[in-house]
Amino acid sequence: MKFSRQTTLRSQATVTGVGVHSGAPVSLTMGPAPIDAGIVFLRTGLDGADREVQAAFGSVIATELATVLGDRNGPLVSTAEHVLAALRGMGVDNALIEVDGPEVPIMDGSAAPFVAAIDQAGIVNQSAPRRYIQVLKPVQVTMGASMGELRPNSSGFRVEAEIDFTNPVIGRQAYHFELNPERFRREIARARTFGCMSDVSRLWSAGFALGSSFDNTLVFDEDRLLNPEGLRYADECARHKVLDAIGDLALAGLPMLGTYRSVRGGHKLNHAVLTALMADRTAWRVVEGETVRRPRVAAEAVGGMVGGMVAPAYGPDVS
Repeated sequence: MKFSRQTTLRSQATVTGVGVHSGAPVSLTMGPAPIDAGIVFLRTGLDGADREVQAAFGSVIATELATVLGDRNGPLVSTAEHVLAALRGMGVDNALIEVDGPEVPIMDGSAAPFVAAIDQAGIVNQSAPRRYIQVLKPVQVTMGASMGELRPNSSGFRVEAEIDFTNPVIGRQAYHFELNPERFRREIARARTFGCMSDVSRLWSAGFALGSSFDNTLVFDEDRLLNPEGLRYADECARHKVLDAIGDLALAGLPMLGTYRSVRGGHKLNHAVLTALMADRTAWRVVEGETVRRPRVAAEAVGGMVGGMVAPAYGPDVS
């Protein structure tokens, strides 16, 4: 059993951008939080007192156009997935995220700006042991042609994402990923949200995605990618689905020991699989430390700390 400690941010870091749906400016500040706090969003800029919401699967109130967190009084923070993926991917256990608007800023459509903010803030060890959710048996959810499954994995956390779009430019892609901070930074963090021009046009007409642009979304028509700068990776769409899954499963509240496989998935499916896992108390347990062998580079990437655990605003199959 390898011992590892919980982590938090050393100081605060702020990013500013626009909300992908409203197009309105928004500021997000991430900073330290105490042991066992998890990831907490503090929504400011409200009429009256600020309100907090835990980044947990039970706080999800919508998954159609983004991962939306809220409470019994309504939604508080939308499009939380990329910042959650960055924190889990870089091995941050506890953090307070202040947002002064109803949406996390979309930035460039990836998790890379949030990783840069984490680098700016720094990561520090805390005195308590890290806890994990260990998957003990397979849990599967099917939704039409989409399937998601969590199954045991003794070596850490792995995501296997497969997509199959009728759009011939996207087509079929797959990406398999073993999570550690250095690989997350190099292979996943820069993968951007994507969609087809017909979907974007439809959302614009309905008053959604008003902040989307070629600066934050990969847009495909029937025969080409419309973004003039091109792709960051040949399989960027599949890699972004991995990013989505890391962010959505971060809502388990603890890093996970298991393998997640997603076929034609998105927010709705990811949340359904996580909910199904948590509902079956024989399918998981909480453990301290971990029974996995991590690559040395993962620890070196974050100063000796080992860590490890959404599709944008366009719905379950277009992210």
